[in-house]
Amino acid sequence: MVVETYRNGPEPVYERFDEKGRMLPDGLEYINSWLESGSQNRCFQLMEADDPSLFNVWIAKWDDLVDFEVVPVDRSPTATGPNHS
Repeated sequence: MVVETYRNGPEPVYERFDEKGRMLPDGLEYINSWLESGSQNRCFQLMEADDPSLFNVWIAKWDDLVDFEVVPVDRSPTATGPNHS
């Protein structure tokens, strides 16, 4: 999960995105994203890669506009049994 905080609001980020796209290196996959309600100054992106170093390649293309926090996550196991609801 990638948490992006826009340094100067979303406009400069959207301008670059419109011009250049996501600029993802091969092997880094964008899955989905959500904007923080209200201010829209933070974006939460679910992404996937076998090689974690690919995040650094991608971040380098955006780090003048965005502060990043990359949080490794795993899928939740399916809860089964009488003690799980």
